[in-house]
Amino acid sequence: MAGEKVLVVGATGMIGGLATQLMVGRGRSVAVAGRDARELAERSSRWGNCPHRSFDAYDLEGGAALAPWAARALGGLDTVVVAVGVAGFGRAEEVTEAAAEHLMTVNALAPMAVVRGALPVLEPPGVVVVVTGAIVDRPMRATADYTAAKTALAAWLGVVEREQRDRGISVVDVRMPHLEGGFADRACVGSPPRLPRGADAAEAVERYVIAPITAGAQAR
Repeated sequence: MAGEKVLVVGATGMIGGLATQLMVGRGRSVAVAGRDARELAERSSRWGNCPHRSFDAYDLEGGAALAPWAARALGGLDTVVVAVGVAGFGRAEEVTEAAAEHLMTVNALAPMAVVRGALPVLEPPGVVVVVTGAIVDRPMRATADYTAAKTALAAWLGVVEREQRDRGISVVDVRMPHLEGGFADRACVGSPPRLPRGADAAEAVERYVIAPITAGAQAR
């Protein structure tokens, strides 16, 4: 992985933060983006003062501009990791239109914008890794809007993967399992149901995020 150039979007979150830490430790050149500008700057300093840029999920044009920015900052771009999302709970009739819009924007439209902007920048065999979640395959009650947003992203990625295959660009939909770390407790609406103990976050990131990136690096 040494020398590979990667953009991590959502680097102030648990998954994006762990992925960045692992890749920096293995010699990757990393640029990071996230919502919290102050925390992003603090983490960047711990990761060797890597390039960093804050962005808002509602700024779709700003999301699309992240990969071109990272390519300029790093002198190229091999891989993009998108780990952006927010949970939401509640029966369909209980979720407000504002909350439903927020869930769709953060979980679907924002990641789509980042990937859309990255595809023209990546050269084969580039890799795009996007975290959706196990909720796509195993939706629960009181998650209709959250599930709809993640499923929309997964369906979109499935088509993009087929479109990019002939170019030699790999598009990976990561159906991350429920993890320990409190993601569900930070929901933008509602409260999570009683959940079983989650998987170890570091092990899951290694398996589901780092492994496909390593495979792409070995193909170069």
